[in-house]
Amino acid sequence: MANKLPLEFYRQDDVVLVARQLLGKHLYSFVDGQLTGGIIIETEAYKGPEDRGSHAYNNKRTARNEMMYAPGGVAYMYICYGIHDMLNIVTGLAETSHAALIRAVEPIEGVGIMRARRNVFNDDRRLCQGPGALTKAMGLTKLHNGTDLQGDTIWLEDRGLHFIDDQVHASARVGMNFDGPYKTIPWRFYLRGSQYVSRPHI
Repeated sequence: MANKLPLEFYRQDDVVLVARQLLGKHLYSFVDGQLTGGIIIETEAYKGPEDRGSHAYNNKRTARNEMMYAPGGVAYMYICYGIHDMLNIVTGLAETSHAALIRAVEPIEGVGIMRARRNVFNDDRRLCQGPGALTKAMGLTKLHNGTDLQGDTIWLEDRGLHFIDDQVHASARVGMNFDGPYKTIPWRFYLRGSQYVSRPHI
C-alpha cells in the first residue's frame, strides 16, 4: 500500500480530469478478511450542482447524497434501481459535491473470491463489467458509504500504469434520461479495446 493515492489527488478541483486520471489506477477492497482488486478501466464524472446528471444537481441535498458534500477522498455509495450498489469516488473540496463513478475494473487480485461472490465461473470478463457487478465482486455495499480511501477497507493505488489519450475513449454517460447538454457531454472514459468495459465500445 506504499503507492496509495494521496488526498491531494482526490481534492483536485476538476472532477472530469480526475475521472480520466483514475483510468489505470488499481482499486482494492479488504472485506470479510478477503482482498480483491483490479485496474480501473471505465469511469464517469459527475460535476456537482451544475450537472443535471448528478445527484447534487441544483444543490440538492438529501440523506442519500450527503456524502457527496464531504471533502474528496471518501467513497459515496448508493443503491441504484433498488438492486445495484454503486461505488463513487468523492472529489474536490468540501461542499463541492463532485464524484466519479467507477463503472468497470479489470480483475487481477482475488479473482477466485470475485467468481464466488458473483456466481460467475466461466467468464472473468463479466466479474467487474459494470458498476453493480464490480461492487458485488469486491464485496462492497451501501454500508461502505463514507469509507475513508486512506484506510484499509477501500483504497486506490498508483502502480505506474498510465494510458495515453489515444488509448482512451470519451463518450456520453450511461443512462442519462433527460434532454440538454449534460445528456451527451463526453464525461464517460474507458480504455479502448478492453474486454472488461461495461457497454459496447469503440
